[in-house]
Amino acid sequence: MEEMTPAPVKPTISFDVLEKIDIRVGTIEEVRDVEGSDKLIRMRVNFGDHVRTIFSGMKNERKDCQELVGKQTLFVVNLKPKKMMGEVSEGMIFDIGYADGVLPALAFPERPVPNGARLG
Repeated sequence: MEEMTPAPVKPTISFDVLEKIDIRVGTIEEVRDVEGSDKLIRMRVNFGDHVRTIFSGMKNERKDCQELVGKQTLFVVNLKPKKMMGEVSEGMIFDIGYADGVLPALAFPERPVPNGARLG
């Protein structure tokens, strides 16, 4: 395991602020490189009642991003859509460790759960 010094804890927030963030489990159904980008991948993610396109700058974090296909992980689904490389990303994947400069890892449920299940 990599060593690091944890960052200071961020300022306290109220519970109602936390409740505004919609975090859900989704299954990654497809991963593709984004043409013209050295780091972006495009994922098609199934949330049970709908499918979204979500971009992530994780291309260089893994030898083969195809290993993500079929995995369930956590996503923020109520962020404002963001245009990236001429397309729209409809959420954000949780990538643990990136902000701390360690090799990122994804947050996975300990057992399969229904797509669209909410955190909390």
